[in-house]
Amino acid sequence: MRGERLSILDKINSPRELADLSLPEAHALCGELREFLLKSVSETGGHLASNLGIAELTVALHREFDLSRDKLVFDVGHQCYVHKILTGRRERFCSLRKLGGLSGFPKPTESEYDAFIAGHASNSVSVALGLARARTMRGESHSVLALIGDGALTGGLAYEALCDAGCAGEPMIVVLNDNGMSITKNVGGMARYLSRLRLKPSYLNFKSAYKRILERIPGGRALYRITHAIKTALKHAILHCSMFEEMGFSYIGPVDGHDIGELCLALRRAKAQNAPVLIHTVTQKGRGYAPSEATPDVYHGVSVFDIDTGVCGTATETFSSVFGKTLTELAERDGRVVAITAAMMSGTGLADFAERFPERLFDVGIAEGHAAAMAAGLAAGGALPVFAVYSTFLQRSYDMLLHDIALSGARAVFAVDRAGIVPGDGETHQGIYDAAFLATVPGMKIYAPSSLAELRAMLTRAIQCDTGPVAVRYPKGAEGAYKGGGETADRAALCLREGADVTIVTYGIMINVALRAAEMLSDRGVSAEIIKLGVLAPLDTDDIERSAAKTGAIVILEDSAEAGAVGERVLARMARRGSVPGYAEILSVGEASLPGGGVNELRRLRGIDAEGVCRAVLEVCRAKDAS
Repeated sequence: MRGERLSILDKINSPRELADLSLPEAHALCGELREFLLKSVSETGGHLASNLGIAELTVALHREFDLSRDKLVFDVGHQCYVHKILTGRRERFCSLRKLGGLSGFPKPTESEYDAFIAGHASNSVSVALGLARARTMRGESHSVLALIGDGALTGGLAYEALCDAGCAGEPMIVVLNDNGMSITKNVGGMARYLSRLRLKPSYLNFKSAYKRILERIPGGRALYRITHAIKTALKHAILHCSMFEEMGFSYIGPVDGHDIGELCLALRRAKAQNAPVLIHTVTQKGRGYAPSEATPDVYHGVSVFDIDTGVCGTATETFSSVFGKTLTELAERDGRVVAITAAMMSGTGLADFAERFPERLFDVGIAEGHAAAMAAGLAAGGALPVFAVYSTFLQRSYDMLLHDIALSGARAVFAVDRAGIVPGDGETHQGIYDAAFLATVPGMKIYAPSSLAELRAMLTRAIQCDTGPVAVRYPKGAEGAYKGGGETADRAALCLREGADVTIVTYGIMINVALRAAEMLSDRGVSAEIIKLGVLAPLDTDDIERSAAKTGAIVILEDSAEAGAVGERVLARMARRGSVPGYAEILSVGEASLPGGGVNELRRLRGIDAEGVCRAVLEVCRAKDAS
């Protein structure tokens, strides 16, 4: 009996085997990779469109380089799925973005083929240049590459690195994956022909010999400068690619990012130059799946979806959608309200705002520092800016928050989405630091809504009543949103449940965990008082201190990193006032990075689910009773 015929993908056990494939086989493999991605991501969720578009480029990179030795640095990194499939992790793809499973981003602890962790944009050239300089210092000879998308080139860090790398002259290759923004004017076949011609070995050898000969004859250097200037002027007039070359890079492109033969040729030519080279590839985001080709932004990051219909999950009201709807309503009433996004318009719920007020929506690209500084300028000019941004990306704006926002006392609102534990994306995307770093910004007020209704009320107050910088932080989705009432839009704290034995202080959607823990404690004879904080800065601890004085013990619960967050600040303030009870505990996600996984799984992992809180409170109460 004949066995089932193996696909090309089934036969690939190592990236080294890719070089043995014929070009037709390599292109067929890319089709199989896209089929595998569609089936897998439709069942796990993840980043789809970018990975569908990069199959040929990833195969070409592995055909031309040994990436267990050579170093490939991904920018952002969400386009690494094909790379992971080809480097021995295909069988584990069902565990993508799950606790203990594959990360959705490059992760050196997963594989020797992952050179550096990635998750934020625009840093790949900086990291690659560091790797290249370290290689040279150690007398090694491996190649170093940075793979950066056109979207990441909206980040200023990329240009800082490109300028330094070009001046440094370190041999390295920057591969620009252009799947939407035109970086260089494409003037058709002549530009492509001249680009290929300039990089043929005969041309490169002639160029080097010509320069050496002229340097040896009287007046030769002056003659070389003249001929080089003429050649450069002609080249710029035809190719319009002076920007990267002005920085010190040799430019190759544009290259068809779906032609493996052309990609391999460009990579070989780049490697042969032994200098800084930028290869400009043009790809189609979402390639091979009609729905993602038509709307690649919708299929950038997806939940579980139906391949046949393309329908992703179910439409439900979330913190992000409520934010967007409420902001649009507030903008109807106040013409000063403007919205800012850093290339995350749909993700932050601003699609309706953009449709209703396109002239008042500013998408600055992946440039969060610029967005924060621009918000300060808008505020100084009389506008009322609202910057909607994921917590993990707001970290990139910290200097601007201190310098431009705080020093000017700008009346600007920061809608901090994906705050707290974020499911799926892992270490690089957790929103566990904003509660701490935002509190260090002078004059910053921080709201922490626990429910959709509270978000509406707090955002309205931030825009209509508050006079300085304000942050409103809320989680992804709406699972766990509090539905019990007790809004604190105009109050720093509120007692939701009275008790006699221990005070539990918390905020945001962690209120539900605290209330479930209180029920469990009640079954064990412990009476817990629950204080819900609505404002995290400036801190008002009066209600907390009164409660702790009554119960004699306090436990502070939060889904943030512990250092500098609410727990430490509450206890420090109480200590200064001499009101800390004899028994105090902080329950948080700790200080170690938080991996990918579901929210409930990660809470359980760090002991901040209801069962973990119950256990910790019982220990505190036992210690108190034993004294």
